[in-house]
Amino acid sequence: MMFRSGLRRSLMVIGLVLVLAGCLGNDKPTWNTKDISGMLPDLEFTLTRTDGQTVSADDYQGQVRLVFFGFTNCPDVCPATMARLTRAIRAMPEDLQGQVTPLFVSVDPQRDDLDHLEQYVSFFYDRTVGLTGDESSLRRMVKRYRTTFGYDEPDERGSYNVSHSSAVYVFDQQGQARLLLRPEDSADQITADLTQLVRQNRPQGT
Repeated sequence: MMFRSGLRRSLMVIGLVLVLAGCLGNDKPTWNTKDISGMLPDLEFTLTRTDGQTVSADDYQGQVRLVFFGFTNCPDVCPATMARLTRAIRAMPEDLQGQVTPLFVSVDPQRDDLDHLEQYVSFFYDRTVGLTGDESSLRRMVKRYRTTFGYDEPDERGSYNVSHSSAVYVFDQQGQARLLLRPEDSADQITADLTQLVRQNRPQGT
């Protein structure tokens, strides 16, 4: 009898702990894409926008920013990624879409002049910002986010490929690195995570 009474008390205590845990909840969000919170430095750059203006990360403060390093002559990864991001953003609630800004950073400044870059990014999504700079500025930026790019040997026509990361870096409204979007992440998964991130950090009443 004493054993059964003790067992009942133990089960009651365990049950109470589980109920309290359920009430308190878990404040840490769950993500479909890769959580990189605290793993990379805040967003920082000084580059040239397609309108010729020199801009920095501060010019887009308050926005969730998606940073993708690519080039306009990219035959597959870049257009596929840009199209997937466009689908993901347009599937978000309409009142949240304007709080997400994709930043396409061309790492091929020799061929990607500002006019050509503007035509490229606006083809996919009109809120995409095209950015580029001299090679040294670009290399400093990609090194900051633990990636790189490189140029293949030109062929007889002068054409060459550019190797670069296929990932997209997501920074929140304060410029903190939060998520990494990889090729295997679907548009639906990206939509869900961007929606959660915008709602999690936007000011009250917006």
